Amino acid sequence: MTTVSVRPFGSTGDGKAVTQYTLKNENGMCVQLLSYACAVQRMVIPDKNGVPRDVVLGYDTVEGYENGSSFFGAFVGRYANRIKNAAIPLGGRMVQLRPNAGAHHLHGAFARRVFDGEMTDGGVVFRYVSPPEEEGYPGTLTGEVRYSLTADNALVIAYTATADADTVVNLTNHAYFNLNGQDGSDVLNHLLQIDADSYTDMDGSLIPTGKINSVDGTALDFRSEKPIGADIAQLTQSGGYDHNLILNGSTGALHRFATAKSGSTGIILTAYTTEPAIQLYTGNFIQNDTAAHGKNGVRYPRYGGFCLEAQHYPCSPNYPQFPSTVLKKGETYRQTTVYQLSVVE
Repeated sequence: MTTVSVRPFGSTGDGKAVTQYTLKNENGMCVQLLSYACAVQRMVIPDKNGVPRDVVLGYDTVEGYENGSSFFGAFVGRYANRIKNAAIPLGGRMVQLRPNAGAHHLHGAFARRVFDGEMTDGGVVFRYVSPPEEEGYPGTLTGEVRYSLTADNALVIAYTATADADTVVNLTNHAYFNLNGQDGSDVLNHLLQIDADSYTDMDGSLIPTGKINSVDGTALDFRSEKPIGADIAQLTQSGGYDHNLILNGSTGALHRFATAKSGSTGIILTAYTTEPAIQLYTGNFIQNDTAAHGKNGVRYPRYGGFCLEAQHYPCSPNYPQFPSTVLKKGETYRQTTVYQLSVVE
């Protein structure tokens, strides 16, 4: 049985109250969530020696989340990842979005919002109404994200959204995992396997070119388990992994797509999603995060965590050959992603 408790967590700079929700199951796993950015603040599980390990990066205060630049644990949208020149075609016209990454648009505003939270059986649901033209997106978007913790140590994240006008939607969670815990180590020795035969080619600004490439013979081939750091030095353009991998398996059906392991703690992460792709990111610049420090006063190093951001392809509206991210008026967007922890016997 999963228990759910709630407590105040402070306030934002403009006075909005932030709440922390704690989910615990009978195995000793604990997940803490914030109403700020719907952030996954902590995921704690006993390691192979029974020592509790917090396996996600984050901050101890609201101030950290407001000042930080790394999207630690955040729910991002309306559109996860990059949109070239912050513009998309929709309904026969070009829609201009707010540039927030040079000339481009990245992730959107949800990571800077306070959501309404409500405890549910085994979890919590966060809700937010994004007004029309927020960051330039058409229509009022009414969205919710539900987090639940299962008896078998799975954090289930289920998203739904509707809009009163045609718009685009691409939602994800930006949790950074370090299965060693909060010891300030990097993740280069973590073993990672991803079921992906191809990836979206990108230019020097990390924007898709529209081409789909095979992972064969590249640093992006994780079809067989290997250390995250084995081939990372090849990725000089991006400074590490920051790539959209196209998943094998049926889009819309929940399927396992990745497994990661820490040899030092014995903790294993198994990930599932209904989405067609994931962004693999290895915290290439988190050493420059604009918050003073992470949890427990730790200044996270480069490659201090890895993200498996389940989503659609970056910049999809600008490439008709990519799966569509258009949400029609009256339709419902749905997505489920699961991060399950276990410990090697």
